[in-house]
Amino acid sequence: MKVAVVDINGKKTGRNVELSDAIFAIEPNDHAIYLDVKHHLANKRQGTHKAKERADITGSTRKIKKQKGTGTARAGSIKSPIFRGGGRAFGPRPRDYSFKLNKGVKRLARQSALSIKAKEDNIVVLEKFNLEAPKTKDFIKILKSLDLENKKSLFVLEESNINVYLSSRNLKDVNIVNGSKINTYNVLKANKVVLSEESLEEIESNFSK
Repeated sequence: MKVAVVDINGKKTGRNVELSDAIFAIEPNDHAIYLDVKHHLANKRQGTHKAKERADITGSTRKIKKQKGTGTARAGSIKSPIFRGGGRAFGPRPRDYSFKLNKGVKRLARQSALSIKAKEDNIVVLEKFNLEAPKTKDFIKILKSLDLENKKSLFVLEESNINVYLSSRNLKDVNIVNGSKINTYNVLKANKVVLSEESLEEIESNFSK
């Protein structure tokens, strides 16, 4: 699959790159995508939620009324969940939501996500660029040139570029990652995936095994 290389002004450079069919042209596996997205979101959960149950409530432990003869249900503690101010029944407790996912499933899911974007013609290959200083205004100009303003975009670069990262971090719809940090969730969330020429080699080495 051939894709034209463009510059930061959105103009074609006259060069084309070949995208690997093993990564960008496979039949998407919906279940692998589901598992990888679920895995990503589960790992992001803090799991620090906690509600006070009856053992955590401060209050008297005396029996609040006699067992029989009241005409109502028996009650042994003011901290019971049925009373106002009592503990919560079966409340959330701190827990770890993360789970294991095999590397092969992750790889298949990411190949599937990239193949979906390629099929939709939502992959842009950008020649290597750099910013002399971290300026958001300069990065917005690049987005306008690529017709990505007010669109969710994922930029995949070959290495950590501090000026590009600092220029884009205030933009809520832009995500900057390295080729080794691509995940299914971010790829599917983006309207356009912008790949630098140099990042393609890293993507192919990571996802074609």
